[in-house]
Amino acid sequence: MTTQTEQWVRKAEADYDVVLLLRRSRKPSRFDAIRFHSQQCAEKYLKARLQEAGLRFPRTHDLTSLLSMLALIEPGWQRLHADLATLTDAAVEFRYPNNWCGPDDAREAYNTCHRLRTLARLGLGLKK
Repeated sequence: MTTQTEQWVRKAEADYDVVLLLRRSRKPSRFDAIRFHSQQCAEKYLKARLQEAGLRFPRTHDLTSLLSMLALIEPGWQRLHADLATLTDAAVEFRYPNNWCGPDDAREAYNTCHRLRTLARLGLGLKK
């Protein structure tokens, strides 16, 4: 694995650790942060996989755009397209007033993040 890929993985894992910590909290204010860090983890794992494959990618938070760049390398990941489209909005949407993430949204975000993380780690030759 390249040094740059390792750095993307470390960043992704840092976001995943935050998600796991927040999921244990009982405060309702945690839902926005769970969704945000789930999006960040997924984004960084997509970029790690692209990096490892030697594919250049733009500075973007659009998970479906990154996913489409991986279509030839990881065609099975395309089944996450709809879930990643929903998760993409978490990069910005819930950072503004009048937009709140509820428990179901946070759970869905975590589940999408967890599925992508599992696929990415396997694709990178890492333990689940």
